[in-house]
Amino acid sequence: MNIGIFTDTYPPQVNGVATSCDMLRKTFEAHGHTVYVVTTNTFSNKMEYNDKVLLIPGLLLKKLYNYRLAGIFHPKAFNIIKSWNLDIIHSQTESGVGLFGRIIAHILNKPLIYTYHTMYVDYTYYVTKGILDQSVKYLVKKVSKVLCESCTEFTTPSEKTKNALREYGVDRFINVVPNGIDLEKFERNEENEKRIKEYRKENNLEDTFILLSLGRIAEEKSIDVLLKGYAAFLAKKPVKKTKMLVVGDGPSKANLEKLVADLDITQNVDFIGKVPYSDVPFYYQLADLYLSASTSETQGLTFIESIASKTLVLCRFDENLVEVIKDNVTGFYFGDEYSFSTKLEKIINLEKNEKENIINTAYKNNRRYSLEAFYENMEEVYNRARRKKW
Repeated sequence: MNIGIFTDTYPPQVNGVATSCDMLRKTFEAHGHTVYVVTTNTFSNKMEYNDKVLLIPGLLLKKLYNYRLAGIFHPKAFNIIKSWNLDIIHSQTESGVGLFGRIIAHILNKPLIYTYHTMYVDYTYYVTKGILDQSVKYLVKKVSKVLCESCTEFTTPSEKTKNALREYGVDRFINVVPNGIDLEKFERNEENEKRIKEYRKENNLEDTFILLSLGRIAEEKSIDVLLKGYAAFLAKKPVKKTKMLVVGDGPSKANLEKLVADLDITQNVDFIGKVPYSDVPFYYQLADLYLSASTSETQGLTFIESIASKTLVLCRFDENLVEVIKDNVTGFYFGDEYSFSTKLEKIINLEKNEKENIINTAYKNNRRYSLEAFYENMEEVYNRARRKKW
């Protein structure tokens, strides 16, 4: 098949949608298909085409993580795309390039696949700042319904998102296709183990239980809940030395740094900042426990990556995690700051064999998110869409 992926975000940008699109491309190419990517140009205001990736210039959105928003139609780009003779057009986003893909699918009468990645109702405050927020959420639900029902086939990565779309009024068949992850990237190896030992020694962390928050530092990630829960844990004067590393960057960083100071836990929290994606496995493996309080994820790729790194996981309960984490079996849940403190204490005091049993059980369960499983599920969706256009 000749497949066209249309997305407003793609590596080197670091986020769940960009990673998913990259994995989709790589796994289909590995199975002999030809995959093209159309995305925004984050480097210049020129249209560029290289290695089957077409970059379209767009408007810089400084308030939205410096993303760029491209227009919905580009004649020069259209002529290039037309020459690809696509069998499938897969739109991954809802504006700019994503809409461009929809228009091209209509003009060329090609099967249109759409993936609903993001729970946009959790992000409306970036636009509304609290003003008429409920009205905007209502509009988001209506637009989501239209987008899902105006394509040949559509997918979503979790049962949580599927259930949300049903609430929005979507009554057509929903393909639940969990995003695939290159699990091998997170395998432990001698090089990383050596680097971990050196890092711990250089930073006086040799006898320290390391907690990790990794990802975009933004309001919807609820990192403040983790910090308040950690402060409650530290107030108990635990015997075991602990340190929390916050890896990533985003609009809430300054507020969280102030919160850490106000909670008087500055000595126990380090803000590492943004790191290259190639360093992400190292930080997972450096940690003894990965943390998350976010309930805005559609699938939660970071949980799967952490488990692939053989690192324990403690997260706030959310519907999308039911298949990934079973409490006290493959990981741990908490509900609020108090229960976070209690669970953290319990995890730290587990015997070594108990920790290893949970890690290994979670690791085996994680195979369902392999790239091979992702490929098989998405190929079935593609073939069904193509049959509808025969």
